[in-house]
Amino acid sequence: MAAPELLERTHVFALAVLRFCRRLPHSPEAREAAAQLRRAANSVRSNYRAARRGRSRAEFQAKLGIVFEEADECAGWLEYLRDGNIRHDPALVEEARALARIFAKAVKTTRANTIRLRNLPSS
Repeated sequence: MAAPELLERTHVFALAVLRFCRRLPHSPEAREAAAQLRRAANSVRSNYRAARRGRSRAEFQAKLGIVFEEADECAGWLEYLRDGNIRHDPALVEEARALARIFAKAVKTTRANTIRLRNLPSS
């Protein structure tokens, strides 16, 4: 997936989470989970955007790591809301999991490339 498409996908995901959270009941446990979920989804969006503007390979790699962690956290909160019989959106859970997989792979690839570049002979 091209970087601009992924940027748009993270943006759409954050907005979908926002709409999902607006439809949650007003119970304390739902509100707490909603706040955490919204922050994590927005962090996926904003940190991926920041990663693309990274000033160094190390900064890019660090931001991608954050994006992966936050996408995984989104999946966790959505599963919590599902398992607690509060609200469930199977497509949103799958999108959070898919984003986590994408960014896990991106982190792995970036680390491998960093090691490979470090081991190249100097010219």
